[in-house]
Amino acid sequence: MILYTRKGCHLCQVVKESLVKLQPRAGYQWREVDVDSDPNIRRLYTDEVPVVFINGRKAFKYHMDEQDFLRKLAR
Repeated sequence: MILYTRKGCHLCQVVKESLVKLQPRAGYQWREVDVDSDPNIRRLYTDEVPVVFINGRKAFKYHMDEQDFLRKLAR
């Protein structure tokens, strides 16, 4: 799972906190990628952060509902 974020993004921090909180319960691995660290990634997601990808598919952008996240994770 990948969380695309950027520094100073309040919504990114909210989603990150949810991922940290749910991780012990659901047992997944994830990594955070700063969209500003790579010009190609910035071009793709500059206006969409935060973006959560589950199994290579875009699952959420801007906001993440925790229950919907757990359902998508279980698929």
